[in-house]
Amino acid sequence: MMGYGWNGFNTFGWVFMIFFWLLLVLGVIALIRYLSKSGPSKEGQTPLDILKARYARGEINQKEFEEMKKDLT
Repeated sequence: MMGYGWNGFNTFGWVFMIFFWLLLVLGVIALIRYLSKSGPSKEGQTPLDILKARYARGEINQKEFEEMKKDLT
């Protein structure tokens, strides 16, 4: 009788199974972290920088820009 009740599934089988699941979980975590960091970053931008970017994209006109700029300074 081979395996003595373990059906031939030796200790290394358990080690590889744990390693596989650990690698899978770490891969999912890495993927989530990568996807959450993608896209334009807003870190380091001041409110005035954001206002200038909105004006440059045409989201606000010059009058609105000047009024908002006055509020910020």
